[in-house]
Amino acid sequence: MSPNRWTNYAPRWALTREAVFHPEFREDLRYWVKTDRKAALRVLKIVEAVLRDPFRGIGKPEPLKHLASGVWSRRLTQEHRIVYLVSQERVDFLQARYHY
Repeated sequence: MSPNRWTNYAPRWALTREAVFHPEFREDLRYWVKTDRKAALRVLKIVEAVLRDPFRGIGKPEPLKHLASGVWSRRLTQEHRIVYLVSQERVDFLQARYHY
């Protein structure tokens, strides 16, 4: 296969939505890096999965009924969930702790 065949190739997730990390989400990620590196790595893995497909994948994605339309969550641990807002152009990551 010639290398020129791949010049127009881009991963599917790269063509979809922009990731926006809100200050509370960044603070939560810092907390996980300091206290539980395994959870911090899971946060990053979930972020990657959300950017690929916000509605399916790891962490049992579910829409949050009592918040604005487009707000979803995924399980990080038994107690904590990642909360994010999905729009046509971007995914806003809102928090990574204390949902339950």
